[in-house]
Amino acid sequence: MAQCAQSVQEFIQDSFVPMVSVLCSEDAERVTRKNNLSFPELLRPFCRLTSEGHLRDPNNQVVVVKGLRISVTGVNTRSPNSGEVRKLLSQAVSGCQPPEGLPANVITAGDYDLNISDRSVKASVPWYSDWKEMLTQLSSSKYYTATTPWFEAYRENFLQSMPASDHEFLNHYLACMLVVSSREAVPTEQFLKLSQEQHRIQHSGEYTYPKWFIPNTLKYYVLLHDISDGDEQRADSVYEDMKQRYGTQGCYLLKINSRTGAAGPDEQMPDPWSQYLQKTNIHSPYEEGVLNNVENNISSEVDGLDLSDVVSEIHPLKLEQSADPGFPGNPSKAVNSADTARTQKQGSVTPGAAPTAHGACLTLNDHDRIRQFIQEFTFRGLLPHIEKNIRQLNDQLVSRKGLSRSLFSATKKWFGGGKVPEKSIAELKNTAGLLYPPEAPELQIRKMADLCFLVQHYELAYSCYHTAKKDFLSDQAMLYAAGSLEMAAVSAFLQSGAPRPYPAHYMETAIQTYRDVCKNMVLAERCALLSAEVLKSQAKYSDAATLLIKMTSEDSDLRSALLLEQAAHCFINMRSPMVRKFAFHMILSGHRYSKAGQKRHALRCYCQAMQVYKGKGWTLAEDHINFTIGRQSFTLRQPENAVAAFRHILINDSKQTATQQSAFLREYLYVYKSLSQPSNEGSLPQLPLPCVHSAQTRVFFGHEPRLAEGEKQAATHVWLDQEFDQEQAQLWAELEEQVVAVANRGSVHISFQPTQYCLSSHTENLRYPFAVVEEPMFVEVVFRNPLKVPLVLSDLSLLWKFTTKDFSKPQGGTTGETITNEKEAAAGKATALNDIISTEVIPEFTVGLEETKVARLKLLPHKTGELHVLGIVYNLGTREEDNSASEASQLMFVRGRQDLEIQGPRLNVTKEEKTSVRHGPDRRLDPIITPPMPLLEVFFINFPTGLLCGEIRKAWVEFVNVSAVPLAGLRVASTHPEFFTFGSATADLTPVTPTAAEHCSAYKTMVTPPSDAAVTLVSPAAFGITGDNRPTVVEIPLTGGVLGPGEALQIPLWLRGPDREGVHEISFLFYYEGLEKNAKLGHRVLRHKAVICASRSLSVRATACRSNTLPGRGKRDEREEERSGSMLVFVDVENINTSEAGVREFHIVQVSSSSRQWRLHKCINPAGDKDSKLASRERGKLCFRATRCRTQEATSDALEKYTFADLNLGNEQIVSSTTPCADFFFRRGPPSEPRKGGVITVGGLLRRQSLTPANSTDDSMTSIVRKCSEVELDIIVLWKAYVVEDNKQLILEGQLHVALQTIGKEACSLSQKEEAQEMVLLKFKPDLPPPASRPSLEQLSHLIKTCLHYPESYDHPFPQKSLCMVPVTLTLSNCSLAQVDVIIDLRHKTTSPESLEVHGSFTWLGQTQYKLQLRPQEVHGLSLKACFFQAGVYNLGTPRVFAKLAQSGTMCETSQQSAMPALIIINSV
Repeated sequence: MAQCAQSVQEFIQDSFVPMVSVLCSEDAERVTRKNNLSFPELLRPFCRLTSEGHLRDPNNQVVVVKGLRISVTGVNTRSPNSGEVRKLLSQAVSGCQPPEGLPANVITAGDYDLNISDRSVKASVPWYSDWKEMLTQLSSSKYYTATTPWFEAYRENFLQSMPASDHEFLNHYLACMLVVSSREAVPTEQFLKLSQEQHRIQHSGEYTYPKWFIPNTLKYYVLLHDISDGDEQRADSVYEDMKQRYGTQGCYLLKINSRTGAAGPDEQMPDPWSQYLQKTNIHSPYEEGVLNNVENNISSEVDGLDLSDVVSEIHPLKLEQSADPGFPGNPSKAVNSADTARTQKQGSVTPGAAPTAHGACLTLNDHDRIRQFIQEFTFRGLLPHIEKNIRQLNDQLVSRKGLSRSLFSATKKWFGGGKVPEKSIAELKNTAGLLYPPEAPELQIRKMADLCFLVQHYELAYSCYHTAKKDFLSDQAMLYAAGSLEMAAVSAFLQSGAPRPYPAHYMETAIQTYRDVCKNMVLAERCALLSAEVLKSQAKYSDAATLLIKMTSEDSDLRSALLLEQAAHCFINMRSPMVRKFAFHMILSGHRYSKAGQKRHALRCYCQAMQVYKGKGWTLAEDHINFTIGRQSFTLRQPENAVAAFRHILINDSKQTATQQSAFLREYLYVYKSLSQPSNEGSLPQLPLPCVHSAQTRVFFGHEPRLAEGEKQAATHVWLDQEFDQEQAQLWAELEEQVVAVANRGSVHISFQPTQYCLSSHTENLRYPFAVVEEPMFVEVVFRNPLKVPLVLSDLSLLWKFTTKDFSKPQGGTTGETITNEKEAAAGKATALNDIISTEVIPEFTVGLEETKVARLKLLPHKTGELHVLGIVYNLGTREEDNSASEASQLMFVRGRQDLEIQGPRLNVTKEEKTSVRHGPDRRLDPIITPPMPLLEVFFINFPTGLLCGEIRKAWVEFVNVSAVPLAGLRVASTHPEFFTFGSATADLTPVTPTAAEHCSAYKTMVTPPSDAAVTLVSPAAFGITGDNRPTVVEIPLTGGVLGPGEALQIPLWLRGPDREGVHEISFLFYYEGLEKNAKLGHRVLRHKAVICASRSLSVRATACRSNTLPGRGKRDEREEERSGSMLVFVDVENINTSEAGVREFHIVQVSSSSRQWRLHKCINPAGDKDSKLASRERGKLCFRATRCRTQEATSDALEKYTFADLNLGNEQIVSSTTPCADFFFRRGPPSEPRKGGVITVGGLLRRQSLTPANSTDDSMTSIVRKCSEVELDIIVLWKAYVVEDNKQLILEGQLHVALQTIGKEACSLSQKEEAQEMVLLKFKPDLPPPASRPSLEQLSHLIKTCLHYPESYDHPFPQKSLCMVPVTLTLSNCSLAQVDVIIDLRHKTTSPESLEVHGSFTWLGQTQYKLQLRPQEVHGLSLKACFFQAGVYNLGTPRVFAKLAQSGTMCETSQQSAMPALIIINSV
């Protein structure tokens, strides 16, 4: 329960005070009216005694009366009307609003911070130790709990307006003041008239109201003298006469109005009457005029517009200061609205309506005289009168009861004996209508108890109440019994020293009796108010809350609202605060306040409860509270707060039904529209819907992509439909860096930044982006509709600010004025500034229920400068399904804006940035508009989407300059340079149009019958190849090096299908520059990504074998070729196509070779002029002879040239040394396997540098040995495929490459899958260098080539000669480029029987072991003799040859590969 300004004892004492009536003559009333006061009003501020009073009880004990207050009111013979009382109470509550501007008190209760008082106290955490102690202290202290002055005002007015009842005498008049002016002609006659009037009112029976305490009412005669306008001597004489007539204790001379003129401007007189006159007293007949004002106020309050008080004030139980600034109840918002309302109110008040001054004719001495008058009246008149009546009542009761002389001394006899058991309320009859005659002893006891209570003699009062209670209960007079129970409980509580505990059950019985038996809610309410205060003072907050909640009912919304609010305060003040119960009952209280017409208090309750419900996930409760706050704020003419409350309903993820959300939205639009109407000229406020994800905003600089037109396909470039891919972005950046490096002759500027056409949250936006004048930019805004109803946005456009700047002038250009379109957009004229920046307006944009949707808004700058996109502006509305409401729904929209505020990435570089949260800038919405730049568009004609592996296809590419400035420096870079070629500079470009080239072969062909290979020497430089690097950047030749504005260029483009099957993404980056250097933008790029699906074609495997033929007989050319070296090449071709592409068969039309050392010489198999056909899954093997190139020793330039040899299998020769065959050969990918011994790791390089000079011989030896088995011959297999497509037969052509590197090792056209590398442990210490690499045994076994020359058959007459000797020549050929030591061993390896069977029984005669030294590539013949013993077939291939390099030192000889078996037939003749 909220804290009162008074203590509980003071509150109860002031609730029951002696009542004094006043009857004034007309002249006396005229004297007081000079001060704008009636006589009771004149006395009211001075009715509390400042000194103690004394009286004696019937036992002659002195009773001290402290702080006694009396109630002086005019006599009103009309009983108060219940309707008027209700209006009075409502006026008292509505007129008392929370104090404004006081500091909030934040109390931490569990997880909650609640502002609940006007003093600043912060409880600490953890909450169960220090917090609990702090809350206990707060709940028991009157200084640190919330005050509710409206409740105190209600309670005071309620108690004062209670009608006098016959069952109790506490609010009956004890005395009557008769006031006459000293200016009366005969004052004594006037006193007599007033006395007779009082007697008539009390005893004539004409009036049932007011009630009088005792028949012999004290009459006190007051002579009122106006000092400023009266004869003081006459007044004194009249007063002397009065004292003789009425006694000195029965009359008084009161002199007032000492001031003769108006108060000076510097003289400040106190006005103690103002605070009392605001509280209307129903007992005063002089204040009936107030009731009309009350009635008017209540009616206006029910309508929701409290015209008497439009000032919005904030209760200390306001929301926390850190709340959302737009939330209702925020102090800053409310104070502003209050100031506005107060200003309006003051401006409408006329000068004559100034506040009325009270007591203008009174001085401070007059105040003292009035105070002295009240004290004299009380001490000399009222208290003795009460004391006398107590004694009389005591004597009467004693005599009637036959008891001892003193009732007080007989208390023990009355209450000490056996007690009569009290019956429960349920057992009692409904005897509420039982009445006692005025002289009944039970009423006399009650009257004596009330008199004792009024003069603070609580012990005797309790005894009398207890006695009366028993008598009433025995008579079943329940109304009287309930009243005695109530006052007995209060008397017991107020007794000093607390001799007995507070009998709370008395109060419970009294309340139940009033409410259920007597049906008197007014008395029940008074009883509950008193008991709740007592329970609260004893820290029994739970019992107090229960009691207050029980008193709520449907008959009075105002009472229920006030009691529910006090119950809520009880919950928050408990030892363990029940915060959620507090909030729940505040909601209930706010609802009842609203029903009672108390809109401001209802709003305050809901705002207080919102502190608990906010942010806890109780979305339905939050929605209800916010909706109510919004409606109440709007009713109270606080549209800003109403809009903020509805905004909270809409921006959160609501769990409401679609119907409810639609109602919320319509309400919001209505409130918002009424708010925005008066302020059309101001800036547009922020709209809550739809939600805008600013961080997901994307910006694109450039034109929209073009759609494909037939066979003409535009470059894909970049567009907003493409998702961001970090790997792709890195790839494009690397490509651009490569082409920039080539354009800048190998250097890249340190400030180089890759071009970004599309900016998003994934890109780096720390720098200002560049846009080009007269080129559009698109801003993609992401909207999310959290509601289950569709939202319609109309006239949607961008807000921007633009600063013109001329970049052509030096020092960064000159800055012009700053222009914004905010005013034009607010007025719905977003296109008004189209001469500076054309702004696109979307007429209607619908976001479906719970949908996330993007809107793309376009700006087209027409001037250079700095542009800043601020946000979006639009009309927000909703679409009704009902057609009848279509017109209204079209009108129900509001115009507003939402800012695009993007937070940059968190900085995390320096120590300060790491230890704090700092964010960098995000510039994606702040482009710099640069001067004109060329703009390139690229179109591909007849560009395929599917190719066979290795297929060659000819397409065309068209370059168009669509800008107004010339274009130069056109280059293209690609991730797959082996995929395409524009041809060499010497290529024959006929036919020159795509249409003419439709049915032509992509190759250059000649009609030539099959013959020996046609040989051509080609330099790689002619195809753009320098060194061993493949060209990644290709420069595209332009006519005159420039592509003018609007000009177009078409050039052919050859494509080759990737070697691997599957889907391939091939990226092209076109780079170009302007002729005039742009200070901001140096170059531009255009991106294109082609997707090619490669299907299987042929698989080619090739093997090179060493030829065993040595120079001998034959043609001269052949001998020369054999002398220079020859080998056999086997080509194995397999058709691995599965016919899914409609391929019927493949034809191998030509096999070509390209090498700097070798060339294909002639075809051995197949013979004839027919090419090789392979159907699906078929396989064929081709055999060719290869020889060394004749031009090897010719010139040094020839070493850099490649020899192309063509062996056509049909009648048509494809010139492989021209475009496109040679282009794709030179652009081929890296070989599938590294050349044997040719890959040197970084470790190898380091080791090589650390070798001693002695090891260099081993290294050169390795190189010499390796070259013996090296081939470096590339085979190009050219094929044609016959495809049936759409009932038409097409001929496809292509080429496959096989790189032969080592003799005897198979090479394949399909790159093998690389094996996963094994994980290698990290080593932090360098290993010792391994021994120098030595050639392998396999490499050393190829140093010498051997061949035996002998007759195939030999006739010998064995009968005549038993031994047959046959001459045999062993030819040795040194295959290396160094001297070789050779050892020939003719001995048979073993003499076992098995070897005899193999070799036969023959032997070599003469020297059986030779040691020779052969010069580089020397051929040496050795004459041998074989001896046979009988006829037969013998194998002469038994000589073993060992060789080593002469410079290898101590290295052992290595056995050379033996030749083929050499069989000889020995015939016997």
